[in-house]
Formats: sequence, C-alpha cells, structure tokens
Amino acid sequence: MLRELGRRMHRIWLIFDVSICIVLFSALVYHPQFAESNNLQAYSPVAIGIMALFTGFGWQIILGRCRVYESHRRINVSQLLRRLTMGNSIGAATLAAALFTVGIEAPPFMPVALAVGIFTVQAITRISAMILLRSIRRSGRNFRNVLIVGAGPRALNATNTILNHPEWGLRVIGYLDDWYGEDFRPSVPIDKIHKIVELPELLRNETVDELLVACPRTMLITLTPVVNECALIGVPVTVLADLFGDQLPAPKVGILGSHTTLSFAPVHHNELELMVKRVVDILGALVGLLLSAPIVAVAAVLIRLDSKGPIFFRQERCGLNGRRFEMIKLRTMNDGADAHKHELMHLNEMDGPVFKLANDPRITPIGHFLRRTSIDEFPQFLNVLVGDMSLVGPRPPTQEEVICYEGDTRRRLSMRPGLTCYWQVGGRNNISFAEWIQLDLMYIDTWSLLNDLVILLKTVPTVIFTRGAS
Repeated sequence: MLRELGRRMHRIWLIFDVSICIVLFSALVYHPQFAESNNLQAYSPVAIGIMALFTGFGWQIILGRCRVYESHRRINVSQLLRRLTMGNSIGAATLAAALFTVGIEAPPFMPVALAVGIFTVQAITRISAMILLRSIRRSGRNFRNVLIVGAGPRALNATNTILNHPEWGLRVIGYLDDWYGEDFRPSVPIDKIHKIVELPELLRNETVDELLVACPRTMLITLTPVVNECALIGVPVTVLADLFGDQLPAPKVGILGSHTTLSFAPVHHNELELMVKRVVDILGALVGLLLSAPIVAVAAVLIRLDSKGPIFFRQERCGLNGRRFEMIKLRTMNDGADAHKHELMHLNEMDGPVFKLANDPRITPIGHFLRRTSIDEFPQFLNVLVGDMSLVGPRPPTQEEVICYEGDTRRRLSMRPGLTCYWQVGGRNNISFAEWIQLDLMYIDTWSLLNDLVILLKTVPTVIFTRGAS
C-alpha cells in the first residue's frame, strides 16, 4: 500500500533543515572571530536564543515561501537549486537585518557564511535523495495514479511526457472522453477510455491521486462537472496552463515537464503546520500507548475470560484518499460477529450507510463497558504511530460505507482519519449521518493546529462522561 511518502519526505526535510540551521548557527556564533570581535558575554541568552529560533524556524518559513518544501517529483535539479538559492539568500538578508535591529554587531561574513553552509548541505542531500527516489520510482514503486481527461493528441502528448519521465513515478490508469459513434478516432488505447459520466464510479472504485486535464479546447464546456466532482471529494485537478474552466477552486502552480500547470484542490494546507501535526501525532501516540498499556492489559484478560475469540479486532478501513489499512481495536463482540450483521440491518439506528445499534446482541458483556469508556479504541494509537491515522481527523469508514458515498461525502477522505474529531465531541451516535459529514467537512475546510488542540481538550470529558457512546 502506497503511503504518503511525499509528505513524509517533506517533514523529514523540515526537521533536517531546522537541525542544520541551528548547528551551523551555533558553530558560527561561537566562532573565534565572532567571539573575539564581539563580547559574546555582553549579549543575554535571550538575544542569542531569539536569533537561534529565527535561524531554526523563521528561515524555514522563508524557504517554504520559496517553494523549497513543495514536491520535487516533477522538478529538475536546476529548478531545485534556484529555489534553494532564492530561499537562503532571503534568509541571509533577513538575518542580517534582524542582527542590526537588535544591535548585535556580527561580522559581515556571518549571515552569508550561514546561507552558504545551509545551501551546500541542502543541495548535496536533496540532490542525492532526488537521485535515490527517482531510481526507486523507475523500478515501479512509490507511484501515483493519474486519470487523464481527453483521448486526443493532447492526452497522448501528456501520456508520452509521463512515460518519458519514469523518475516522476506517475502511472496513467485511464482516460475520460465523451466519445460517440464510429467516427471517433482516439490517440490513446480505446480500452482505457471512459465516458465522463463514469467519473464518479471510477473515483469510488479506483485510487486516483490526480486528475490531469489534457483535452481539446472544444471539451472545455464539459470540464465543469469533472472539476466539481473532484473538488467535492478532494482529488487534486491539474490543468495544462492553456486550458481554463469556470468556477474553479483556488489554484496552486506546478509543472509537468516543460508545461506550467495549475492544481485545483479545495484546501491547500500549510506543509509546515502538517509537519507539526505529524510530530504531535507521534508524540501523542507514544504517550497514549505508554499510559494505556496497563489498561489494555487488564482489558485483554477480561476479554479472554468473557468470551472465546481473539483479544484484538482487526478491520480494513479507508484512510487518506481511500487507501485501505488495517485498524486495530479491542474485540467487543462475539467472534465472527460480522457474519451476522445483515440479520440486524433492519434495526439500524443510524441513517445513511453507517450501521449503529445501541443494544447490539453481538456485543459481549465486557464489550459494553469497553465501548462506553472508549477503552476499545486505545490500540488505535498504533495506527497513529505508523501514520495510517492521526490523533484528530474524520473517523475511518469501512469500504462498504465508502461505496455508498454520494456527492461531497467522499471528500472526508481527503484528510488523514483520526481517533477523534468534531463528531466525537459533538454527540457521536446522537447526531444524524448528514450532520456527521458536515462536521467532518467543516473540520477539513477550517483545519488548524489550534482546532486540533481544542478538539483534543474536548475529547477528554466526552470520553470520561461517555457522552453519546454506545
């Protein structure tokens, strides 16, 4: 299963850059020439600390604004070096201005030396990583699935561009074109062509990481429903620069070989904040596993004494962009309970594709207690630790539920699923499915680290007082 390697690499680069910036800053600040020409002891640790914080974190914000932390999948070495040069040059200038502002008469070489050092390390490591990753992609791993709109020469040209760059790790899985009659002369394999009306079904049944618009201008009138469908469910849309549609979401500039592109996504989340979110997830999962270990151990003994079957319940769920993973919970039902689910469907207390039954006869005596206290969810800290889930995010649905999604419901898969979200703190089983989806979409559209913190704080009393649980 393809994980979000791109995002993980960006976070690794951020952590790496913060480290080298702080190390190089420390080396320069205590350099003999700096220490002798300036009485270092005359400057408070606070002043030095502020400069170190700027170098470690403010510098990264500047690099981010210069697109250093965007995907390197489709750019070449010269483009990467231009971004690094621009970012580090601005960083050096900003640091020099900051030193002058706070009154520290640092040697002129310091900001420049720092920028040169950071640029050198970044260039060497990134080019090396680029070579390694592109070698991996050429072998057929770490790929992204691309669906192309159009079946004519422009689509063929885009396909050939992708095929000529196997280091990008892109795989064309099909084409969309409203073809009718015997006069249709496609430039691509006809067995891979689908009608535009089939797009919702394709998005439900296939993993689509990107939709590339490479159709004739005569098809522009048909693109609005295509882009809207992808925007509803969170699939990025990339349009070659000479094609434009109406009522498009805010674009993000990218490239495809020599072509300038615009990527349309409902929300462009800040990569630095997403990295912080992942760091919090890892730390929170480790703390959660440590604190919950004794409780899980006791629960495991009670489950074993209460009924036959495994201690843990493993179920395939849909994560980011619909990718499947195995979610782990403590077993709260009789072994093999899923086989009897259809017998109870007429008793379902939730609308929509979700099945919930407060007095489900399949739940074991100890299972009722584990569910009401949410103890059965504790093993999911493992899912958070490995990256399949987050501490905060929409709850991961089953494939059976996802197949029934309509309209913008599937867009809830455009963010990593979590242990808790607005639904968890807003009533859980006491709200309708439509309200549940609206809460999830609101979370995605308004996501911030502060919102995550608020949800986590609200989750604690919700779990303690078992509000809405069953």
